[in-house]
Order: sequence, then structure tokens, then C-alpha cells
Amino acid sequence: MSQDIALEVNNLRVSYKTSTDDVKAVDDVSFKLYAGERLGVVGESGSGKTTLALALMRLHKPPASIEGGTAFLDGRDLLKLDREEMRSTRWSKLSLIPQGSMNSLNPVIKIKHQMADAVEAHQRGWARGEIAKHIGHLLGRVGLPESVAEMYPHELSGGMKQRVCIALAIILEPSVIIADEPTSALDVVVQRVVMQTLNDVQAQLNAAMIIIGHDMGLMAQSADRLAVMYAGKMVEVSPIGAFFKNPQHPYSKLLISSLPSPEERRELTGIPGSQPSLLDLPSGCAFHPRCPVAVERCKREIPPLRDFSGGRRAACHLVEEQT
Repeated sequence: MSQDIALEVNNLRVSYKTSTDDVKAVDDVSFKLYAGERLGVVGESGSGKTTLALALMRLHKPPASIEGGTAFLDGRDLLKLDREEMRSTRWSKLSLIPQGSMNSLNPVIKIKHQMADAVEAHQRGWARGEIAKHIGHLLGRVGLPESVAEMYPHELSGGMKQRVCIALAIILEPSVIIADEPTSALDVVVQRVVMQTLNDVQAQLNAAMIIIGHDMGLMAQSADRLAVMYAGKMVEVSPIGAFFKNPQHPYSKLLISSLPSPEERRELTGIPGSQPSLLDLPSGCAFHPRCPVAVERCKREIPPLRDFSGGRRAACHLVEEQT
């Protein structure tokens, strides 16, 4: 993996305005994404994963607002770009495969026209023949025949529509791809095909990729590093192998213990309690009411995300005692 930084996010904060208070959906999140790397981001529903993706793309909508932080891509802070600058950056430098993306295709427009619109919005000097050739090449790249260009979305299977969305995401060969639940609503066999397609095109482009999801099996197969989010914060970032072998944060440990293992027979254990409401977070570490090893300090102080050996980071007061 290259040590060239493709995207650097520092202290990103995103809130949702409510009639009573601001809800911190993404709270002081910082990470580096390296060129050619696949960074998985996991967490329970409501942990801030999708809000993080939309904020980086500047596609969040009211009542969401970015309260602070930076996100540097190619030496420019995405959060400071004006509307036109951000518009030209999307898809050419930074692209998104949104959650439920296969349902985002316009049902009454052929695939070729939807793909051509994306090219023409950024590459207005291209002739129609060049665009058609580029579309055919892209469809082949994601394992689809050129004939798909003449079809409507309803004529395609779920897996084919998802691969069209991958083709749309790489149509201008961005350096960073964000894939938000790219295999949701697909059966297991199709999930593997779609994920392999996504990994292949990412490798061909040498793009950096953020994969958001909850399927730990897919993460184990696809991600180089894994970031765990809980209640709006990143609580652990680790190389994927080290994470599954010896997770550091208590929440991560419970996530792993809840997964079935083909190598050992053991009783599966769930995580007690439920994720707290972002409107009423507990004091100190947000995980402490569910944590089996919490101490008094955990109830008072929010643990920072600290660096440890082996490229690991964890936000837990007790990590040094557990390692």
C-alpha cells in the first residue's frame, strides 16, 4: 500500500439541527486514506457512516450542516470549495456509490444516456462517438456487455444495475471512491460478484476507496484497514488482519465475538443494550453503559483516538491495559 495520502480528514463535525438541540452525527472524526487503499467503515445504524460519506461529497442536506474540520484532497480542502468547484470535483476526483444506488437510475432513460450525461457535465469537448466508445469500454470494465447501454434499468437484474452504478462512479476515473453499502439488497452470490467487480476496477485505477457497510465477512475479504464508528465517533482504526486477530476497543471485541466462526464451536454473544440516542448521549465514553470493562474514568472522560503500535488507533482509556 502506498504511503501517499489520497484524502486526509481532520476533526470533521456534522450536526443535524433540531427544535431542541444539535445532534452530533459525526463528532470530531479524523483519518487518512492512502492511495490505492481500501478502508472499510463499519458500525451500527445511526453511527454516522452515511453522514460521513455525504459530508465528504458535500451532498448533505438540511437539517445537516458541517460544523467544522477539514478534508484535503489534492491539496484542496473539500469543505472550503464553492459550489462550482465542488461540482467539478465530484466524479472527476471524488465519487460516490450511494446507498441503494441501483434504485437511483432513472427508469425511463436508457443506460447510455444516463452515463453520457455524467461525461458531458465534465468533459464537454468530447464528441458523441468518443463518449459512446468510452461508455462501451466502461461497461466492459465492470463485466457487462456493450448491449446494456441500449437497455432501460428495469431490463437489468439487481446485480447488473449495481455494476452500472459502479461504472458511473468511475466514469471520470476519480482518485477516491466512496461506496456506501454497495451490496445491500443483493443475494449472497451477487454480493460477491459485485464486490469483486468493485475491487477490480479500484485496483485498475489505483484509486483509494472507502467501503461503508456492516458485513464483516465482505470487509475481511476486501478492506486493507477497518475503521469502527460508534455514536458519531471513530473508536478504532486497524489493519484488517490485526483487527480480526486482536481487536483493541471493547466494542470491537464484542463485534467480533458476535460473529460465527468456522474454526471453533462457541456460543454467539450479542452486544448488551442498544446504541444511545444522539440526542441524549451519556457522559464520558458513549459506549460505557454497554461496556463490560468500563471503570469510573470512562463515565467522566471522553477518550481520544490515540495511536498505538502496528498502525492501530483506539479510543479507549483501558487499551494499554488490555494489550
